[in-house]
Amino acid sequence: MKEEKARKVIKTAQSITVGELAQRMGIGASQLIKKLMSIGVMATINQPLDIGTANSAAKDFGFTIEELLPVRQEPVVEPKEEAGQLVGRPPVVTIMGHVDHGKTLLLDAIRKSNIVATEHGDITQHIGAYQVGLPRGNITFIDTPGHEAFTAMRARGAQVTDVVVLVVAADDGVMPQTVEAIDHARAAGVPIVVAINKIDLPNANPDRVKEQLRKYDLTPEDMGGKTICCEVSAKEKIGLDNLSDMLLLEAEMLEPRADPAKPASGTVIEARLDKRRGPVGTVLVKSGTLRVSDPLIAGLHYGKVRALINDRGMPVAEALPSMPVEVLGLSGVPQAGDLFQVVGSEKEARQMGIERQEDSRTEELARPRHITLDTLYQQIEEGRIEELALIVKGDVRGSVEALSDSLKDLSTKDVRLNIIHQGVGTINESDVVLASASNAICIGFHVLPEPGAQDLARREGVDIRTYRVIYEAVDDVRTAMLGLLKPRYEEVITGRAEVRQVIRVAKKNIAGSYVLEGKILRNVPCRLLRDEKPIYKGRVASLRRFKEDAREVATGFECGVGLENFDDIQVSDIIITFEKKEIPPTG
Repeated sequence: MKEEKARKVIKTAQSITVGELAQRMGIGASQLIKKLMSIGVMATINQPLDIGTANSAAKDFGFTIEELLPVRQEPVVEPKEEAGQLVGRPPVVTIMGHVDHGKTLLLDAIRKSNIVATEHGDITQHIGAYQVGLPRGNITFIDTPGHEAFTAMRARGAQVTDVVVLVVAADDGVMPQTVEAIDHARAAGVPIVVAINKIDLPNANPDRVKEQLRKYDLTPEDMGGKTICCEVSAKEKIGLDNLSDMLLLEAEMLEPRADPAKPASGTVIEARLDKRRGPVGTVLVKSGTLRVSDPLIAGLHYGKVRALINDRGMPVAEALPSMPVEVLGLSGVPQAGDLFQVVGSEKEARQMGIERQEDSRTEELARPRHITLDTLYQQIEEGRIEELALIVKGDVRGSVEALSDSLKDLSTKDVRLNIIHQGVGTINESDVVLASASNAICIGFHVLPEPGAQDLARREGVDIRTYRVIYEAVDDVRTAMLGLLKPRYEEVITGRAEVRQVIRVAKKNIAGSYVLEGKILRNVPCRLLRDEKPIYKGRVASLRRFKEDAREVATGFECGVGLENFDDIQVSDIIITFEKKEIPPTG
């Protein structure tokens, strides 16, 4: 009887396709579709179903659907921390900001100014995170390659940072990536300390920077606000001690604490495969103490700690809370942001790792879906969302602000619209990562997503919408909130070519092009981009390979492309061909 009952349980992630559910129940897909129609759900064989709908349909066939928790975000059950066992731990700080504003130089300056004399010179090892010893206490710094990595870790359930240091150059001021960093830090709910760098330069203007920061609700303390601002020069080593003191002061208010007596748990900061040492993971201990020989599970991988290497390149016997170390002995390479946990035995770790890998394969077939305009109304009705997060990108600042203001006006008593990031430029991978972590929708106005961003959005299930008229964007969001949104069409890019020369043939300009990816097809819809901005939308009127007409030209080959009713072609323009596929609303 127990075996029969167990056979009737189907475990899946947050959704499962109609076809897969029918297969796992051993019935025909048509039977299941008929059952779904009887309960008011119109679905196709490839349409994903949420757990509630799947359960309703499966009940009559004698099956129960059980939800698997997301694999990488599922922590091992930890022993409860007693208040009396908690002790203070060093704060964890991530440094973010615009490129070329001195983030790396500031990190190195703080690091080198605190190396003790016995260490004989420079630091021998860079492991993505390090700890600095100060008279008033230690600080752990995470050196991420950008705010995308910071948010990618948060997307996997890892809230590793206590404080963000926002580096702003005193000569340049607030730049687009500065704004992105502010929005990423805000979305994570992390306090921001501003380091105004390069104050040694003749054209440095810290006061102008402070005025700019006020526009982003980061009003400095000396202007009556609450944001700590430190004027520093990484190059001349000015103000570093004051910055460190301010970070420790911020940490005192946060009171970061942990229990060092527990089995260790924490987050993978980065990982790689070393030819000599095998899989190597840099981890940050959040709680407990990690020791050599500890059995542990990290994401989908497991192992026994063979060695621990600190940020000075020295082997250590143990790592306390907030201490970064390299771990040797894992079965594979985990991902940045994966959670790790010490468990009872190596056998238990291996078993958990194998189970997680199996669950991960199931999850890949039914990846958790993010909010989309198609599913917005249903989620509002079910009370599953009270806030719609949006990322707005456009070609000029004025349009972005106008669209953002119009969208905010759509807020109702049931759902508040929150613009978590807005900026000028194409929709990039950073935007998609932030949208994935924050369950947001990306809206582009007169801009298109970059190829990498579009691929990432497809993998992560992030909804990207592009518009050329403000009222159309506002109308789409409004109708989605009312549940009246019609099916939309997605543009699937089939080819991308760069114009290398312009050839004049029979009073018409032909684009002498090189196919960068996919294939260019004749008589299909296309766009022409110049400086990443679309300037033409039409069709490929003619396609030639050498002097012969061609139906298609593949990656790596040259061709001549004629555009329908368009002659304004320039060298370095990008031609994109695409096909339209209908995306029906999903429940």
